[in-house]
Amino acid sequence: MGCQEVHAVTLLAFVCGTSSVSGLFAAVLLPQWRLMKLYTFNRNEKNLTVSMGLWVKCTRLEWSRDCMIYDTAWFANVDQLDIRVLQFALPFSILTAATALILCLIGICNTTFNSNIPSLKIAKCLVNSAGCHLVAGVLFCLAGAMSLTPSAWVIFYNNILNSRYGPYFTYDIAVFVAIGSAGGMFFTAALLFAWYCNCKSSSSAYWQPLYSHIPNMANYIPPSYSSQSPLSAIDIDFPVTYTV
Repeated sequence: MGCQEVHAVTLLAFVCGTSSVSGLFAAVLLPQWRLMKLYTFNRNEKNLTVSMGLWVKCTRLEWSRDCMIYDTAWFANVDQLDIRVLQFALPFSILTAATALILCLIGICNTTFNSNIPSLKIAKCLVNSAGCHLVAGVLFCLAGAMSLTPSAWVIFYNNILNSRYGPYFTYDIAVFVAIGSAGGMFFTAALLFAWYCNCKSSSSAYWQPLYSHIPNMANYIPPSYSSQSPLSAIDIDFPVTYTV
C-alpha cells in the first residue's frame, strides 16, 4: 500500500465519513427522538403518542402515522434538558465533521496529484496529505464525541423522566441513528490514523505533516568549493602549432 498512491484506506475513510455526516444530518431532522405514550381507560377515546424531535413535536393516534397536532414551535419551547443540549451539539458536530471531510478530500487530491501515474499528474496541491488526514482524523474524533455524548444521555434521561412523571417516556430510532453515525466518525478517524501510521513507516519525507513536497535531504552532501576554478588548478602544457 503506497502512501503516494490512491488506495482503499483513504477512499473508504471518505465514504464512511460522508455516510456518517449524512446519517447525523438525518437524525437531526427526524422527529422520533423521544416518545410519550398517553394511555386512557375510556373506551370512547383512543390512546395518544407524542413524538418529540429536536425541532418539531408530532401528536398522533396510537398505531397511526398521521399527525393530528404538528407543533413547529417546539424548538423554542423545549422544556427537556437533553433535547436542548442536542439542539446545540449536533449542528456543531455536523459542521466539524463537514470540515474534516473537506480536509480529507484535499488530502486525497494531494495524494492523487503526486502519484507516479503520469495521467494523474494534472495539477499539484500545495498542502501536505499527511497533515490533512491527521487534522481530519482529530476533527472526526471531536465530532463523534460531540454527537455520541448527548445522544447516549437521552437514554439515561428517560429514566429520570419516568421516575419523575411515570413510565410514559421512551427513546426512539433517532437516538440509534445518531449513535451509529458517531461510531462511523470514530471508525473514519481510525482509518485516517492507520493511513498515517502506514506512511510514517516509510523512509520518504512525504508522511511528515508539517512539511509539504520537501525532498529527503538526509543523504545530501553539499559540494565543496575551492578558491580556484577547476581549470586553473590543473597545470597542463599543450603543444601549440601554427599554420601559415
